[in-house]
Amino acid sequence: MTSLEFIDVHASYGPYRALNGVSVSMSAGESVAILGANGVGKSTFVRVASGLLAPTSGVVTVLGSSVAGVSVHDLARRGVVHVPEGVGLFSDLSIEENLYLRIGGRRSPDSRERVSEALEILGPLRERRKVKAGQLSGGQQRLVAVVGALAARPRLLLADEPALGLSPAAAEDVYAALAATKDPTTTLVIVETRLGRVEALCDRSVILEMGSVVYDGLTTGAEDVMAGLLHRTSE
Repeated sequence: MTSLEFIDVHASYGPYRALNGVSVSMSAGESVAILGANGVGKSTFVRVASGLLAPTSGVVTVLGSSVAGVSVHDLARRGVVHVPEGVGLFSDLSIEENLYLRIGGRRSPDSRERVSEALEILGPLRERRKVKAGQLSGGQQRLVAVVGALAARPRLLLADEPALGLSPAAAEDVYAALAATKDPTTTLVIVETRLGRVEALCDRSVILEMGSVVYDGLTTGAEDVMAGLLHRTSE
């Protein structure tokens, strides 16, 4: 099954064109990195995929259905989970409360099981599950946000620079949590500026430049393309 498909997609913020004719298709179970420098359209790509931004033209299909006229909430109910840049937690709520909110807020047997599984992934933080999220470090908050997304059991998980601004150790924890999504029913899309962070997790990479796809293939072949783009921008 095709989890995400863009066909000649354009997207803009007023006069600024962020995506310029992007065409890409991702299947269930794939882990795909969206790579490129800052400002090339990576975040716009996931915003369009999650329904937060309507394309100006082109066709976007998510989990087998067009997103035209579909609300963000409907896409979330279908299994689309977007982890944006930043923390994305309610600072006045505890770790546990934030996890319950991510999966709908109800304390049913199923939701309790999901939260219990999420707390196991959090490791030592599970002992601090009653602590308010605002009292955690930035890395810990980001980890809770990512694990909360996993607790929602997504069919399509869109993670926008999940390790942005984190220490190497905190970034490693976040990526270890993302590795837990490796599932034949879940498509994982990770936005990153650095290839090194995604090499072990994503077999496939899509590289954007000026809102267009300049590479779509194995991550092992993306290094030369990224190096070429970096060299060109430094000239």
